[in-house]
Amino acid sequence: MTGSEELAHRFEEHRGHLKAVAYRMLGSLSEAEDAVQEAWLKLSRTGTDDIQNLAGWLTTVTGRVCLDMLRSRTARREEPMGDTQDTVGAFVPDPVLRPLSHVDPAEEVLQADSVGLALLVVLENLAPDERLTFVLHDMFAVPFDDIAPIVERSAAATRQLASRARRRVRGATPSNEPDLGRQKQVLDAFLAASRAGDFEALVAVLHPDVLLRADSGALVRGAAASKLVQGAKAVAEQALMFAPFTRSAELVLVNGSVGVINASEGRIQSVMGVTIADGRITDMYILADPERLRRLEAPGA
Repeated sequence: MTGSEELAHRFEEHRGHLKAVAYRMLGSLSEAEDAVQEAWLKLSRTGTDDIQNLAGWLTTVTGRVCLDMLRSRTARREEPMGDTQDTVGAFVPDPVLRPLSHVDPAEEVLQADSVGLALLVVLENLAPDERLTFVLHDMFAVPFDDIAPIVERSAAATRQLASRARRRVRGATPSNEPDLGRQKQVLDAFLAASRAGDFEALVAVLHPDVLLRADSGALVRGAAASKLVQGAKAVAEQALMFAPFTRSAELVLVNGSVGVINASEGRIQSVMGVTIADGRITDMYILADPERLRRLEAPGA
């Protein structure tokens, strides 16, 4: 094995971990791939002669790349969620899809399904420095001394940054029913009511303050445009509008929780993730952006 082949082999041993870091940082599978590739390019130019801890070095390099990507995102991705029914805050992160029968994340290298869409949505509303510090320290146990140079702060200030991010995350992340069987019962009831056009049954399965985020991308107009909708009756009305599409709906795992995809001829038309509490849907996350959906594969495809 040549030196370059050995270097590539050593990098591949860490690729899954690095992609998991980048996905949590960016909420985008394609951007995560780009960040990992950039980390590889930096390693290939640097070599390992002066690197004592390759895993730690790659993690911090990937974090730095992701931080630069977060800082350069467009204003739409950086705006905080508003309280009106418009596109502000309607962004839905890229989902990680698995067949419903797949319940062992240990089999997956990425293991991204351990991070729910609800948490990723909350992370979208953190400042880039906060997000990096929270992800690296709280999710991957990177020491503050290693994070501080990335955010150009002292270790003490970095610790405060993480503490502030942690409070925001805990205060904004909705709880979710952990039992997949109970999740499936609620989604089955939702789909059955939608297919039957039963408005009252739909309202009954939705929390009174349910919040729907529908992300159709920047180019879609009309009824399918990106939007925020809040309240059981308003969300039920939206569900009835798109009831015909539910006839091809399939239950899958969306970031580790039971969700729904609509697919035709192997091409995904939409993905819906939910959070559930006390037997009712509290949050809905629908991705219908054609450009981003084209990059996804239907589970089992």
